[in-house]
Amino acid sequence: MKPITLKKNSILKVLIAALSFAIIIACTTTPSVTENNSVEVLLSKGNWEAGNRSRLIKLINDNTDKNAYAVFDWDFTCIFQDTQESLFRYQIDNLLFKMTPEEFHTAIRVDVPKDNFNSDYVNTDGGVINIETIGADLDADYAYLYKNFSGMKGTKSLEEIKKTEEFKDFRGKLAFLYEAIGGTFSAEIAYPWVLYLFTGMTVDEVNKITEEANDAALKLPIDRYTIESSDTLKGKAGKVSLSGYKQGLRTQPETKNLMQALRAKGIEVYICSASLEDVVRVFASNPKYGYNVKPENVIGMRLEKDANGKYMPVYKKDYPQTQATGKTAAIKKEIAVKYNGKGPIFVAGDSNGDYDMAVDFVETQLVLIMNRIRKSSDRISKLSKLAVEETGKKDARAILQGRNENEGIFIPSQGSYPFGKKELQVLSTK
Repeated sequence: MKPITLKKNSILKVLIAALSFAIIIACTTTPSVTENNSVEVLLSKGNWEAGNRSRLIKLINDNTDKNAYAVFDWDFTCIFQDTQESLFRYQIDNLLFKMTPEEFHTAIRVDVPKDNFNSDYVNTDGGVINIETIGADLDADYAYLYKNFSGMKGTKSLEEIKKTEEFKDFRGKLAFLYEAIGGTFSAEIAYPWVLYLFTGMTVDEVNKITEEANDAALKLPIDRYTIESSDTLKGKAGKVSLSGYKQGLRTQPETKNLMQALRAKGIEVYICSASLEDVVRVFASNPKYGYNVKPENVIGMRLEKDANGKYMPVYKKDYPQTQATGKTAAIKKEIAVKYNGKGPIFVAGDSNGDYDMAVDFVETQLVLIMNRIRKSSDRISKLSKLAVEETGKKDARAILQGRNENEGIFIPSQGSYPFGKKELQVLSTK
């Protein structure tokens, strides 16, 4: 029998057919590079410190599709700076209040002791101040603004009202009062106090001004500034002046991407914040900001509402304050019950208010600390030190991520550049 011979064009057709078949088989059995959903691809390098990223990759790989969850603090963790405090000053600057003078009088005094503020919060002549003296001045200022501002009961535009001494005094003293309460007494008093200024507003109204405040702050340069009260309307408290108010907000691309990677691998993302729950939800859940956290996965401070759905100057009954030990309590009450009582595998935070939730759950495998160079005596500094000690360990329990506080961005280091400084610092020397 003669051997079979093929013409050149026949050989070419056979080769093309075979190659096409091989490509089809390959495409149906091996994902393309663009479809690669490995954690190494999902978690972008960004400006993560290299060891931190490696540890996060291992955490996600170890817990993929195991019905696990992660909890993030919000302010200074998921974003740079504080959305609640930024909104507070935006609210003051634009006189966004819905209270009568009588309601304002009540709201600013809720749970505030009558003791004098500490020595960091005196007037410009060194005189002591307390809620009674500064409260009387604020009552008088607010009564004038309420009567004269077109956004309340008057006819003067915001531009006109800002030229008045009453506005300047109100702006300086209300901002000062919040800092004095927190600096003299405790976060348990100060954190709910600032929320009581939403009295008379609906959730939709607060959501609207929150989005406005966020958008305005995201456009501002990162900076610090001073607020002073009136030189002429000294009142009972005298003139006050306080520096160090923080300007601007920044989103954090690396945090957005981390959340996305966690969700892609079946690890649910939650927020537990000491800011008002509804305020954080605007930032965390609005798609335009890029975090895409489910609204129901945001837990934070809550207020009672009246029959018309308007906020009252009363903290939510039988609900923990979501700061310090209250964060642990809220996680157990609102989240862990969905996971058979189990705690989060991962916690991210930046301050003493996050320490308890970072250490209270046996299921927590990793804690991420945003490095704000806290004092060595601060509880959160224990975790910062642990992160430094465990640098490079594949099962490190804590990692420390640095930022440039002059720009509000991640840097690929454990250390941070404090605001106004050019020297990198890892741990505090104080």
